[in-house]
Amino acid sequence: MEFRPGRVFLLRVPEGEDLLEFVNRFSERKKIETAIVKGIGSLRNPVVGYYSEEIKAYKRIELFGAFELLTLLGNISIKDGRPFAHLHATLGNANGDVFGGHLITGEVFVAELYIQELLGEALIRKDRGNNLHLWDEERF
Repeated sequence: MEFRPGRVFLLRVPEGEDLLEFVNRFSERKKIETAIVKGIGSLRNPVVGYYSEEIKAYKRIELFGAFELLTLLGNISIKDGRPFAHLHATLGNANGDVFGGHLITGEVFVAELYIQELLGEALIRKDRGNNLHLWDEERF
């Protein structure tokens, strides 16, 4: 798919918000259908996931306490007719240990986000029968 740049948003997420839910609500309010998301900050008690091909589901990795949000990277596309944020996070604790995966939940202490809207045909996520909703493959 080919896109052209749309609006650019730089924002700070309010403390106490669930980061993923906030991005989904923000996208819906601003009518963002396709975008790139990046961020940094700090999350409390985040939960990340690792997709298991064997069980066709995400294995939840629950982390307790405060974690630096070293990197947040993902995208926004359309799932079930609504904007859907697919975000991955790299998180660090006070000992310098690093954890990461698909962001399932995380309470914001501080979060600064960059959202780059992309204009063009909407990317639609479709159920592929493996408990994943994916875009159509690009064929050349």
